[in-house]
Amino acid sequence: MEQNETGCQTPQAPILCVNNCGFYGTAATMNMCSKCYKDIVLRQEQAKLAASSIESIVNGSSCSGAKDSDIAVVSEAKPASSEVMLASTQTSSTSPAGDRSEEVKEGPKRCGACRKRVGLTGFNCRCGSMFCAAHRYSDKHDCPFDYRTAGQEAIAKANPVVKAEKLDKI
Repeated sequence: MEQNETGCQTPQAPILCVNNCGFYGTAATMNMCSKCYKDIVLRQEQAKLAASSIESIVNGSSCSGAKDSDIAVVSEAKPASSEVMLASTQTSSTSPAGDRSEEVKEGPKRCGACRKRVGLTGFNCRCGSMFCAAHRYSDKHDCPFDYRTAGQEAIAKANPVVKAEKLDKI
């Protein structure tokens, strides 16, 4: 580096990435381009995470040291081809006839009182049924749900009993 009369240094010539990817690197990123540097840092983090998870398994403790987000990073690091292979083996091992028998298509939603189709405009009641606009109120469809006791329980839960002492202590 040469110095001018003012004391300033002239910039260095651009340095190609040490991974020979064709981009320019900087000294701050160990003479790598930004993409290669990020890849190296990611690999190092995954190696540290794998080492810590192996240590926790060897020590006999549960995976309490590793967070769920760390485990997700490790699972994402697997190659895509192995994920495809896992998915294909899982689908082939399940029987297709068993899936279809469990999968029952529900019919159109109907009113619990008059059996009229309600579609998206149906009203769910606390008794668990769906009703049309004419039968949506509890007195119109003879609702078995006990609103009185539900209200009493809600009030009791919201307002606990507070008793004061009968005699004030001096």
